[in-house]
Parts: sequence; C-alpha cells; structure tokens
Amino acid sequence: MNRRIKPVEACIESAERKGLTRSLGALQLLMLGVGAVIGTGIFVLTAVGAERAGPGLLLSFTIAATVCAFAALAYAELAAMVPVAGSAYTYSYVVIGEFVAWLVGWNLILEYAVAGAAVAVGWSGYMTGLLQSMGIDMPLALKAGMFAVEGGGVNLIAVAAVVTVTGLLILGTRESAFLTSVLVFVKLLALGAFIFIAVPKIDWSNFHPFMPYGFGSTEVDGVSKGVMAAAALVFFAYIGFDAVSTAAEETRNPNRNVPIGLIGSLVVCTIIYVLVAAGAVGTTPYTELAGNTEPLASILRTLGFPTVGNLVALAAIVALPTVVLMMIFAQTRILFVMSRDGLLPDRLSNVHPRFHTPHVITAITGLFVAIVAGLFSVDEIAELSNTGTLFAFVAVAVSVMVLRRTQPERHRPFRCPALWLVGPLAVAGCSYLFLSLPSVARGRFAIWTLMGAVVYFIYGYRRSPLGKT
Repeated sequence: MNRRIKPVEACIESAERKGLTRSLGALQLLMLGVGAVIGTGIFVLTAVGAERAGPGLLLSFTIAATVCAFAALAYAELAAMVPVAGSAYTYSYVVIGEFVAWLVGWNLILEYAVAGAAVAVGWSGYMTGLLQSMGIDMPLALKAGMFAVEGGGVNLIAVAAVVTVTGLLILGTRESAFLTSVLVFVKLLALGAFIFIAVPKIDWSNFHPFMPYGFGSTEVDGVSKGVMAAAALVFFAYIGFDAVSTAAEETRNPNRNVPIGLIGSLVVCTIIYVLVAAGAVGTTPYTELAGNTEPLASILRTLGFPTVGNLVALAAIVALPTVVLMMIFAQTRILFVMSRDGLLPDRLSNVHPRFHTPHVITAITGLFVAIVAGLFSVDEIAELSNTGTLFAFVAVAVSVMVLRRTQPERHRPFRCPALWLVGPLAVAGCSYLFLSLPSVARGRFAIWTLMGAVVYFIYGYRRSPLGKT
C-alpha cells in the first residue's frame, strides 16, 4: 500500500471548488482561539491540578504551554502554506500520507466530541446550581444522564446548550464568531477580576514546599501526582488553540491571520493561566483546594469578596458555552474536509446555499454531542481527549520537518523559527506528556485508533480518489 500523499495544490483546488466563505479577520481568530481555550480547564482544573502538583502547578501550566508553543509554531507554518480547513488532518495528508491523516482526523473527532460534551455537562452543573439558588430544583431524571448516575434520565440543560450552539454554527461562522468575541470578553473580565484581587494577597509561605510530590509522575493513594502528572492533566486546559487552524478556509488573508490567531491566543491564555494559578495556590494552601468544583469563586469569597466571587461563577455560566461552540466548530470542519476528500460520504460536505456553512455535518455532529452530553458521564474518558491531541501535535511537528526536507523551495509565508530545535522538542514534549497520562487513557487511545484503522480499510481506503488514480 502506497502512502497516498495529496499534493498541496490539490488541497487548495478542492477548497476553491467546494469551499467556505472567507469572513474572519485576525482579531476574530484570536477571540475564537481564546474562546476555545479558556474554559473548564482554568475554571475547574486549577483545583485538581493543585491537588496533584501543589504550588508546582505554575510549572505544570508553563510546561504544558511550552509544549503547545512548539506545536503552535509548526501549525502556523503549515496553516500559512495550506490555508484550507482540516487542521492536522490536512497537514498530515499532504506530507505523511492518507492513512496517518485518517488516524489523525479520527482521533481529533474523538477529542472534540468528548471535550464538547464534557464542557456541556460541566456547564449544566453550574446552571443547576444557579437554578437551585433561585428555588428551582429540577428532578434528577432531567438534570443527569441515565448512564451518569443511578436514577438519571436526560440532562436537558446540557442538551439545550449543544442544540443552541449547533444552531448558531449552522446560521453562520461570522455570527458565531461575534457571539464568541462577546462571551470571551466576559470570561477575560472575570479572570482579570480574580487576578486583580488575588495576586496582591499572595502569601509566599504557601509556595513551600514548591513541589511536594516531586517533578515526575508517581502514584500516591491511587492518583498520579507530581508536576508532570499535573502537566499532563492541565494540558486539557490548552486544548482548542489548534481549532484556529480549522478556520483557515474561512479566514481573510490566512497567511497572515492564522499564525496571529494561533500564537496570539496561546500567549494570551498562558499569561492568564499562570497568573490565575499563582493567585490560587498563593492565597490558599493547595491541600484546601482539593475537591473544589468552583475554586476561583470560592477563593474570592474566602478573601472577603463574595459578590465578586458570585459574579465570577456567573461569568463561567455565561461564557463556557463558547468552548462547546468551538469544539463542535472544529470537529465539523475536520469532518467536512474528510468528506470532501472522499474518505467519508460526499453528502456530509454539502454547503448551505444561504448560510454558506456545512449544515449537514454540523447538524449530525451536534446531534452526536447532544446525545453524549444528555445521556453519559464523560469523566472516565476525559483524559482520552489529551491522547488524541498529543498524537495530532506529533503528526504536525513531523510533517513540517519532512516538508522542509522534501520541498525546501516551496513558498512559506510564515517560517517556524529554529525548526530543527523546535520540531524535535515538540515531538519529545508531546511524547513525554503522553507517557505521563494514566495507562488506562493510553490503552483506550490504542483501542480507538485500532477502530479507526478498521473503518478506514473498510470504507475510506476503497473510496478515496487517490486510490483511483
């Protein structure tokens, strides 16, 4: 079996023949990236990360961000060269080959679906708490899935969130981006308030010992702890910045704007994360953060700012749907390109004549995510999202290095600086984080990838246009 590499020109030609409307600018991409990244990771995982790494959580966030930065530079070079939808899937297709590209796309599907459903379920928990504070107590059968807890039925709030977001995405990318920008501002305002209040009140004695569980990943009472264990977990907090590259085909001047969106959103989010983590572990002993489902709001209340704490919690309720929106958005664009490439049914890549969006695949994706969010608990497979993302990052880093060797003369609007240092560091960093994940997550990743290989050889391999040439 040959590798079936699809030329860059063929990708661009396919996009021009059956493509999406270019309506996004640099600021909108930056807001989409920040909107996709800042969500459950910082509003919830801060407490879990502190429990696993102590004050070393600051180092965990920095390590995860550094690995993402190496990958972002590789993404930026390929996104500027191949300004079409599909992200890591497309880049793998034009460099490594169809089979690896399929596996990358397959794992990105799982990543975005699980992440979107997880955020929707988490958001429904915030909403349930708000409704209870207003005297509205929904029955368990309507606020939890039947496979999530005993006595559960359908999580109607989570389903409603997914259906609403899906409708917005069908109506138009520009409209979705505008709403995202507004809600991103709300999230940034809430996190800014936390930083402004908490950082000046840091008690430096809370940073000793800095790494109570050491640097590596070790088992403590059945839980992986240490700076790297926390880094592998909070890596989830950065999932989403690569979703910017899935919007390349809908971006004006993508050669310039996509790199700005990718790298800019990562820089903004990293600064915010480190400051928030410093404020959290600096004002509250890490042992007291364990099990807190709304750590930022609780810390502000403890510091004597209950009203601001409640507003931060409300901001999370209002703004977290932007993460669901970006997860579904990214998944639909990857499926759209896989369909356009013939690896999935062609009907899935139909574009709505009025809204100019891939409405069929958006509706199907929204339905799938709504079912998962409405019926299931995704806690057990949340870390599986990280495995798929890390696999995609490695594929992109390898792709940009291979393309530099095989096609050095090709025009590169953006060149990854010090590629032969950045590329290997991206591969090594992603591999280290992957190995720091629990063995259960790595095992599930292997099973899912094997399932993808079977689907490819049963359907995609035989129907691919590259197999008919």
